[in-house]
Amino acid sequence: MDKPKIVQKSPIVLKMEPGKYAWCACGLSKNQPFCDGSHKSTSFKPVIVEITEPKTVAWCACKHTGNPPFCDGSHKKL
Repeated sequence: MDKPKIVQKSPIVLKMEPGKYAWCACGLSKNQPFCDGSHKSTSFKPVIVEITEPKTVAWCACKHTGNPPFCDGSHKKL
């Protein structure tokens, strides 16, 4: 698997509380946008991000962002 699986061509927007999160980079997780360990059979690894204050986050779901793990609009070019 050399390219990630596209989950959807729009971000997953969630209200997040402070904490550490593991964003799924491969697109195989059944717990999108977060990692569930499904990448273990691939060369992908999750991206760990720390949220320091409550906020709304647009998580990339196309997995092609240039600013992982956040949506940068790359899905519009897929």
